[in-house]
Amino acid sequence: MKLNLTRDLVVLDVEATGLNVIRDRIVQIAMIKVFKNERDPVEFSALVNPGIPISAEAIAVHGINPQDLATKPTFTQLAQVIWDFIGDADLAGYNSNRFDIPILIEEFARAGMDFDISNRRLIDVQRIFYKMEPRTLKAAYRFYCGKELTDAHDALADVRATLEVLQGQIARYEGQDLIDEDGNRIEAPVKNDIQALHDFTNDGSYLDVTHRIRLNAEGTPVFNFGKYIGQPVKEVFARDKNYYHWILEKEFSSQLKQIVKQLMREVEKGQ
Repeated sequence: MKLNLTRDLVVLDVEATGLNVIRDRIVQIAMIKVFKNERDPVEFSALVNPGIPISAEAIAVHGINPQDLATKPTFTQLAQVIWDFIGDADLAGYNSNRFDIPILIEEFARAGMDFDISNRRLIDVQRIFYKMEPRTLKAAYRFYCGKELTDAHDALADVRATLEVLQGQIARYEGQDLIDEDGNRIEAPVKNDIQALHDFTNDGSYLDVTHRIRLNAEGTPVFNFGKYIGQPVKEVFARDKNYYHWILEKEFSSQLKQIVKQLMREVEKGQ
């Protein structure tokens, strides 16, 4: 369908060295510009040399390796071209308000350019999806059970509804394969089997329920927060024991504190 535009619209997506919009860098940017005067859309795509390492987790997602970028221009070298392509257009993307646009602003700032969005309209397609297809218990009860949850937020009513939803999910999806976002086929992940459901609904890369420590691609525990984000926990503790004590003193979960105690014991034993 034709978009009803009063200003040009740039739909964009970036891939990056990681997920931190302040510290990480863009490794690829792609844009489509849709014109208000109904000219044919134009596309722009470029690989970018980030000048910093790319996390193994990011490479696993987008498949862009350092060797792919060794001879590519830096963002600063591309900044004016990107700036001119966008012009005064409004911006759209998927999760763009939380990631793509913030990291783009930071890249422009490092290039000495103030990318002002105060007068641009921002359309986040993910937010439309989430708002129009809510992931609430009430919505799930309607979808899987064909009923209205009239006394939502009464604990017992919510528990009863949750059990019915689980039963409805198993009935709907049992025997159905899943094609994940990378195009991989997962054979019948939802089945009437508690271990299978556990495996499907939990991310084994996180060691604690608050997601403060995770396993990297090599299976090494690394921090998922703070000034040492992405760095191996035991290596940090070996050189900065104060950080270990800081975690124990602050309002982190008891589970996390037990995990860091065990990791510190391994450091002290030279493991």
